[in-house]
Amino acid sequence: MLVKGRNRLLAAFLGLLLVAGAVAGPGGDFVMRRYMEEASLQAGSALRLAVSALRGHLSRFEPLPELIADHDEIELLVSDPDNAALRSAANLYLKEINGLLESSDIYVMKMNGDTIAASNYDGPTSFVGQNFSYRPYFQDAARGEQSRFYALGTTSLKRGYYFASPIRVGDAIRGVIVFKVDIDSIETSWQGGEYKIFVTDPEGIIFMTGSPEWLYAGVLPLTPDRLARTQASRRYAEAELKPLPIREDNSNTGYRLTSITDGGASREYLTLSSYMPEADWTVNVLMDTGSVRTQARTMQVAVLLFFGLAGLAVAIVLQRRARVQERMRLQDEARDELEHRVEARTADLARVNRRIEQEVAERRAAEQKLRQTQADLIQAGKLAGLGQMSAALSHELNQPLAAAKTYADSAGMLIDRDRLDDARDNIQRISALIDRMASISRHLRNFARKPNEKLGPVSLAAVMSDTMEIVAARLKSADAALLVDLGETPPVVQAGSVRLQQVLVNIITNAADAVEGLEDRRIHVRVSYEGGKVVLAIRDYGPGVPTAIAERIFDPFFTTKGVGRGLGLGLSISYNIVKDFGGDLTVSAPEDGGAEFRIVLDAAPAISEAAE
Repeated sequence: MLVKGRNRLLAAFLGLLLVAGAVAGPGGDFVMRRYMEEASLQAGSALRLAVSALRGHLSRFEPLPELIADHDEIELLVSDPDNAALRSAANLYLKEINGLLESSDIYVMKMNGDTIAASNYDGPTSFVGQNFSYRPYFQDAARGEQSRFYALGTTSLKRGYYFASPIRVGDAIRGVIVFKVDIDSIETSWQGGEYKIFVTDPEGIIFMTGSPEWLYAGVLPLTPDRLARTQASRRYAEAELKPLPIREDNSNTGYRLTSITDGGASREYLTLSSYMPEADWTVNVLMDTGSVRTQARTMQVAVLLFFGLAGLAVAIVLQRRARVQERMRLQDEARDELEHRVEARTADLARVNRRIEQEVAERRAAEQKLRQTQADLIQAGKLAGLGQMSAALSHELNQPLAAAKTYADSAGMLIDRDRLDDARDNIQRISALIDRMASISRHLRNFARKPNEKLGPVSLAAVMSDTMEIVAARLKSADAALLVDLGETPPVVQAGSVRLQQVLVNIITNAADAVEGLEDRRIHVRVSYEGGKVVLAIRDYGPGVPTAIAERIFDPFFTTKGVGRGLGLGLSISYNIVKDFGGDLTVSAPEDGGAEFRIVLDAAPAISEAAE
């Protein structure tokens, strides 16, 4: 009986050794792959977020060079590049736009690559007079293409992303305009994080990274061909290029592992990459596998410990059973008690195992939900407000066009029946409709074009009349009522008529957006006086402006509208226009709800008196 018990113990220990070998061998590889899979999912989420941040930051600025190239001052400058007055006006305009959009630099070049105007014309590193014909972005734009390029500035020695667009005058390309964007803010957000993130160019050179010591290092061999192409475009100016001590590891995990030697120490990283075709970049996310391997080893040790305890429990059970069998006749009660204890302990272990499995399942479900949420966080670009206004006005043009078509058909029938007087009346109606469409088109053209106007006396009544022509379609679509009270004698203010009209259109259009779909869709425009100032108040009864965002509502690109309903530039531009007039633009929240915008301007003499 005792020999039989010893044989059982020996068999149990042999089984335990087999299980331990399996855990340390194939089982260890399985555990490592599972942890690598979880790490890869986490790094993949970080990679998608990094690519989305880069793509969103760049796409916000991509259409701007083409818009600025269509400006009258820019077209006049490239048509007469030696005109000092045109250069001065263009320099001031580019500096103003650069400050408003918070970009790095904006500059204009002739077809030979000479810079003739720049936003930094008065700075110590002015681009004016510099020749950038060797840059690929200039060469592409000179051929009529929209170009993008990342480089280290040869003059400013600042890194940036360049958007270039041809300047067309008629059918000819007369110059190139370049818009440089600073992306250091994105790179700063990568520093000190859990992952190491860097971006490489087509030659494998790192030009963006959260690890400054890796900047301008090559992850591919710096062959003479790669160095020659980089030097030809002077992408990195005089920066020293160096190889990054990186080595691909061949392992059986099924994942891309790389080792990088930094400061004499070598670290292993799980590496994920994503190619951005629109920028010809490759975004890389590196995750240190030290913690992953530590977790895997900890799990292996825990499993071995578990099996060791289980083997010990089995040995104890077998030993006790052997003793019970030896004393079966004399200790039946003790044997029953022992079996009861074994069953109780087995049940406890089963309950613990079920609880652990349930907790593991809940954790995996939570992690899956988090990864799905992170994958859905892709922001769309914001559409320009001018497009919405143009769509509304085009609707206004469709109605008189349809009526003119009806009158024209009717006039033909009346002529066939010799009812010439009635046909003539139809033709007069068509002429009136054409005048109406010309008026709408003229208002839209005057509103869209920035005039070279000086400050002077402006009648609020005239500006308000032109404004109502433009916003009529938006008010109609929102079913909003515009109530205007300019007093018995409408005041005259010191301003520019077209720019003041632009401010009123922006604020009234925002008010129409705010009240659309509400019960109270009134918009009040009232005039009051405070000392020598004229106060023009625009009040709506919409949801109002929360106090938390009141101080930021005039910031560029800040908007409370949904995705695709505006760039967030309207109020920022309006605020700067009013400041140019020497006035002030504020917003408040009345106690009975809604929002009230107050435009404070200097009163001016009556226009008739000013003319005398």
